[in-house]
Amino acid sequence: MDDRQGGAALAGAFHADVVRPLLARAMPRLRYAAARLGSGSDVLGLDDAVSRDHDWGCRLTLLVDDADAVPGIDRLLERGLPARYGGHPVRFPVTWDAADTHNVEVATVADFCRSRLGVDPTRPLGAVDWLCLTGQAVLEVTAGPVFADATATLAPARATLRRYPPDVERYVLAAWWRRASQWMPIIGRTARRGDETGSRMLSARVAEDLCRLAFALSRQWAPYAKWRGTAFRRLDVAPSLDGPLTAAVSAPRWEDREAALAEVAEVLGALQRERGLPAPDAVVTAFWNRPFRTVDEAVWTALLAEIHDPEVAALPPGVGSVEQWADSVDVLTSSDRRAALRAAYRAWISPGAAPGRSRPGPQGATGHAR
Repeated sequence: MDDRQGGAALAGAFHADVVRPLLARAMPRLRYAAARLGSGSDVLGLDDAVSRDHDWGCRLTLLVDDADAVPGIDRLLERGLPARYGGHPVRFPVTWDAADTHNVEVATVADFCRSRLGVDPTRPLGAVDWLCLTGQAVLEVTAGPVFADATATLAPARATLRRYPPDVERYVLAAWWRRASQWMPIIGRTARRGDETGSRMLSARVAEDLCRLAFALSRQWAPYAKWRGTAFRRLDVAPSLDGPLTAAVSAPRWEDREAALAEVAEVLGALQRERGLPAPDAVVTAFWNRPFRTVDEAVWTALLAEIHDPEVAALPPGVGSVEQWADSVDVLTSSDRRAALRAAYRAWISPGAAPGRSRPGPQGATGHAR
């Protein structure tokens, strides 16, 4: 094992040299999947020397379809794994378990997915289930390498999670556009009132939302903030957006920051049309009679108009997925807490209400920009 290689390569070699022979001798008929899934930068292929100070090493995920097999595999591994492999300890503490034990996670496919997602993708998912997912949680199931798979459920589960269903996708896209429309016109308003710091913070906020919209339009899940910019550079649309996004967060004049955001929005509007989704020829428009610009509400209302799923159609138009309205790390990184938020979506769903067609309250879509 080359010590310069990443954690995923270490996991693959650990399986091939140690775990697979052990299972083949003791449980030759076992049908299992071996992979490097779950938490850790190495699951995304982004670990480096700094990553090795915690939760890094001989980690592996072993998944089966039959829950009855799990205890026996655990006992075999505890008894049969060596103390070290490739110069690395096999038993070591991690941030969620201080015990000196091996870190081969053994579970059923369904239980492992529930632990990361809060839902079981081996069964049909409803719209609310999809909206309680985060990109990072999905990547913890889908991004890591699979070294062997004889299960009936892992590959279909990963395939299911590849992208949102069409109506949920439209709803999430509409929410990103609506968020941008709410904050973009305040960039100039704050700067012209002498609040340059506030204007810069708003520019960065809209830039981040448009960056995350780029992931959604590219039908790619976005990782959490540490790796979002790195993963963004891998998107096909990134070369067209990198320059204006940089200007949006760094240009000294608010007019230049707004112009950069408008350029990003137009590139994303063109991408939306390329995807066969509705969008006007120009997605940026004037904000009332003021010298500011915003996203035309036609961009997100056209998406909502194409939603046919009654549950999705009944949801408030600007809410979107859980990571569009919640930013607490302690909520977004907990599958149980995210799953509990399904109750909020259920409370918002009311039969017969179509998003975008009811009259807005006093704030409206951009009323807070007054």
